[in-house]
Amino acid sequence: MAQKKRSTSGLIVLLTLAVVLCFAMATANSQESAAPAAPAQSAVSGQDSLGMARGDSMSIVKKIDNMKERARLGWFYTVRYSGLGDFYARGGVFMHPLLACSIIALVFIFERLFTLSRARIDVKNLMNGVSAALRAEGIDAALKVCEGTRGPIAAVIHSGLLRAAQGPEAVKEAIETAGSIETSFLERGLVVLATVSTIAPMLGFLGTVSGMMNAFAAIAAAEQVSAKIVASGIEEALITTIAGLTIAIPASVGHAFFVSQIERFVLEMEEASANLVNELVELNKK
Repeated sequence: MAQKKRSTSGLIVLLTLAVVLCFAMATANSQESAAPAAPAQSAVSGQDSLGMARGDSMSIVKKIDNMKERARLGWFYTVRYSGLGDFYARGGVFMHPLLACSIIALVFIFERLFTLSRARIDVKNLMNGVSAALRAEGIDAALKVCEGTRGPIAAVIHSGLLRAAQGPEAVKEAIETAGSIETSFLERGLVVLATVSTIAPMLGFLGTVSGMMNAFAAIAAAEQVSAKIVASGIEEALITTIAGLTIAIPASVGHAFFVSQIERFVLEMEEASANLVNELVELNKK
């Protein structure tokens, strides 16, 4: 029995030693495998820090360049790098004639608005004043009423009164001649607006063709085609189209509005002229 107990205790000791040896070998292997990971991790962290340092330096250089350009360009820098300025720059070379068209259209629209607003008068009050002056004091007083009133209708009535002594037919001829002159004055600039409303979309479509050509040229020059390569050309094409239509639509609306206003002026001139002729005929009968 004692011999069996000794053999059993010996086996337990041997098993314990085997477990300890296995644990020691596993620990050593784990330390050996973990030892190279530390340098690799440090290398990766070193590359990250180097990349961050390069990015910071590039951002600093870019800020310095922007400050220099801001100082050199002044207020134009703000316009250039605003949303509208960036939109203009991305549109390509055809944005320059489109800008010229927009400036021309705006100038003539505001000029016509100012001119037609000053030409607007109360025709009924004018004709009442002319008729009262004719009946009370004669043609000279009626002429003074017209001279004190601005606008094309007063000018037409004034021209007819100057020929009143020569009879109704001479008055009609004078009114027609003066009416043609005043109508031409009112229509001044409408041809320019009509031209801008026609040319601006064409320039936009021409810029569209140019942008698509640039996109296909970029595709041909690139070894690997990607969306980023053709994006700038397509963007240029779309921007010029938008710009052309944005200019043409207000110019066309302004042209139509001014034509309607001029037609109204012509109708009022004809009505006032007819009233003047009738008034002169009645005075001659008396």
